[in-house]
Amino acid sequence: MQWKRITAVAATVMLAAVACGSPSSSNDSGGGGGTGDETAQEKATDPTAKGPAKEVDGAKKGGTITVLSDVTPDTFDPTNIYYVDGNQIGKLMYRALTQYRLDEGTGKPVLVPDLAEDLGTKSADGLTWTFKLKQGIKYMDGTPVKAADYAYAIKRSFAHDLYDAGPTYQLQFFKDGDKYKGPYGANGANYAGVETPDESTLVIKLAKKFDDLPFYAAFPMFTPIPQAKDTQKNYEQRPMATGPYKVDSYTPGTQLKLSKNPNWDPATDPVRHQYVDGWDFKFSQDLIKAQRQVLASAGPDANALNYTNLDVSLLPEVKDQAQLVKGQGPCTITYPMDTRKIPLEVRKLIAKAHPYDSWRKVAGLNPNDSPPASTILPPAVPGFEKYEVAGLTGTGKGAEDDAVAAEVKSELAKLGKANFELSWYYQIDDKISTQVTQLRKQVYEKAGFKVKAIGVPKAKYRTFIGDQDAPVNIGKSPTGWCSDWPSGTSWFPVLFKSDAIALGNSIGQLQDKALDAEIDKVAAMDPNAQLKEWTKVDKDILEKHLPALPLYYSATNSPIGKNIGHAVNDMTQGMPEFTSMYLKQP
Repeated sequence: MQWKRITAVAATVMLAAVACGSPSSSNDSGGGGGTGDETAQEKATDPTAKGPAKEVDGAKKGGTITVLSDVTPDTFDPTNIYYVDGNQIGKLMYRALTQYRLDEGTGKPVLVPDLAEDLGTKSADGLTWTFKLKQGIKYMDGTPVKAADYAYAIKRSFAHDLYDAGPTYQLQFFKDGDKYKGPYGANGANYAGVETPDESTLVIKLAKKFDDLPFYAAFPMFTPIPQAKDTQKNYEQRPMATGPYKVDSYTPGTQLKLSKNPNWDPATDPVRHQYVDGWDFKFSQDLIKAQRQVLASAGPDANALNYTNLDVSLLPEVKDQAQLVKGQGPCTITYPMDTRKIPLEVRKLIAKAHPYDSWRKVAGLNPNDSPPASTILPPAVPGFEKYEVAGLTGTGKGAEDDAVAAEVKSELAKLGKANFELSWYYQIDDKISTQVTQLRKQVYEKAGFKVKAIGVPKAKYRTFIGDQDAPVNIGKSPTGWCSDWPSGTSWFPVLFKSDAIALGNSIGQLQDKALDAEIDKVAAMDPNAQLKEWTKVDKDILEKHLPALPLYYSATNSPIGKNIGHAVNDMTQGMPEFTSMYLKQP
C-alpha cells in the first residue's frame, strides 16, 4: 500500500514514495511531538484483559465533542476502512475480535481481547485459529450478536470489487483467499476459510501461516455484521454498532453525527469509554480556519478538535502547549540505496555525506512532526529501543562541512570509486522535490560523487520509483514504512527479506540468506518474546547492510479545544485517541 494510505508527514518529495501498512488519512496529519517515552516495552499482548476499561481520573459525562476536520474519510463501512482517521472514528462504533489498549506506563499499544474472550488459539501446523467469542453482546437495536455474524463479516471482506479500499491480508493468507469472491454470488455463502461450530466459537482456516492474525483481527473488518442488515454500499449509512456510539446521520463528505449506543456493555469492553453524549464530525473544513478556531476555543469551539498536525504557520499562535496532542506515530521515513548497485563501503560514505540538517529545512519538516530517526522501527512499535550506529542520527551537516566532504572524497578514491554515480528520480514539477534534489546534488558532488538526477512528472513519479529494477540506485519505493499493526513482523519480513524485491516492498533490495533465516526465526517466536529480538535485527540490518538512511519518524502534534479532557495520542494511528476523551465542563 502506498503513501496515500498514510498521512502526509511533511515534505511532498517523500509522500509518493512511502509505502505502508498503516491505515491513514490522506492529509498532512501524521505526526507531532517528540518521540516521547523510549522505554522498552515488556509486553505486546495481554490475553487475560477484561472489561470494563479503567476509568479516567476526573472524567465527567455529558456534552458533545465537535471534530473540525480538513480531510474527508472516504468510507465508514467497517469492511472498507483502512485510513487512520477512519480507524479511529470506527473504534467509537465498531468492536472487533481484538483491540489495542494503551499501556499506562509507556502509552504504547498492548493487544487485548475485545469481542473475543482470548487472542485466539493456533493449531500445531499454524493453519487453523480458534477464537472464543464473548456471549451476551448486542447490537445498538438490542438484537444479539451471533457467531454467524463474524463469519459473514469475514466473507464480506472478499468482495473486493465492492470494498476495494480495505485491508487485503485475508486474500493472501486465508484459505481459498485467492479464489473466493465474497457472499453475494451464487455460492457466496459457501466459504471453507471460516466456520462457526457453535455460538461461542469462530474458526479461521489459513492457506499459509499468519502468526500476526490476532493483530490483524483488530481492524474494523472483523466487527460482526448480520447478513440480513447488509445493504452493501449503503451499509455505512446505518451500520450495526457494537461500540459505545451509533450513527445518527451521515452525509458523505460533509458530516457524521454519533450518539450513545444504549446497548453497549462497558463490562465486556476493556478499551472504550462512553463519556460524552455524542460526536459531531464536520469534514472538508478549511485547515487554517479550523485550527485557529480550536486554538482560540471561543464558545463551542472549546469543545472542538482538529486531528491534522498543526500547520507550521500557526506555531506562534499557540499560547498553551496543553492544547497540542503530542506523541509518536507509526512510521519511519528513510533514504533507500540499492544494495545490488552500491557497495556497502560506498553506502557508508553516502550516509556520512548526507546533509541531514539542511535537507530537513529544504524539505519543510517541522521538528514537532518529524523527529530525526536513527533506527528502522519507529518508537511507537512495541520492542523499540533507541540506538545509534555508524553516526546515523538523522542529524548533521554531512558534506556541507568542508572537512567531511574532503574525507568522503578521499575515501572514495582509496576504494577506487572516485566519481561514483548516484542516480535518482525527482518530481520536476514539484518545488520541494526540485529544491531537495538541488541540495543533494550540490553536496554529493562536493564530496566526490557524480550525480544523475532524472526529472519525471509528479503524475508518473510513483510508477518510476515503484520499479524495483529501475535504472537508478537511490530512492526506490518504499522510502519508508508504517505499521499495519504494532509489531516488528509488519516490518522486517515485509521489507528486508530477499523475496521483498519480487513483492515490490524492498527497502534497499537486500538479498541475504542469513538475514532471511534470522527474520524467519524471530517472526516464529511468541509476540512477547519477539520484542527484544527485533531491535537486534534492526541494528544488524543497519550495521551490516545499511540499505537505507533513517531520516525521521512520524509523530502527532494536533490542536484540541481547552474544554476537552484526556486528549492523548494513539500511536497505533498517529492521532488523538477518541474513546477516552471527555469534556471538563459538559
